[in-house]
Amino acid sequence: MDTSPQQPTTQFLSLEESGKVDAALLSSSEKFLTRLTISSLKLLKHIAQEYGVAMEDLTTQQLITWFEKDAKIKREQGIEASYLKW
Repeated sequence: MDTSPQQPTTQFLSLEESGKVDAALLSSSEKFLTRLTISSLKLLKHIAQEYGVAMEDLTTQQLITWFEKDAKIKREQGIEASYLKW
């Protein structure tokens, strides 16, 4: 299978990570927020790597631009060509 640099090689939340969140003593909404935060961390790391900057140096405009670019790829080339698959 061909994987371009834009395609993730792993899921945003591994089964192991999901299991750890499930085992945590958290409410359902807290578990959802935890999963979202872990996934966001991984996405921010990816975006920072694409820009060649430290994650903490990402700007709001860089994030907006990245999401616009990924959405454009999805519209023009299909969901499989984009990084985000939803």
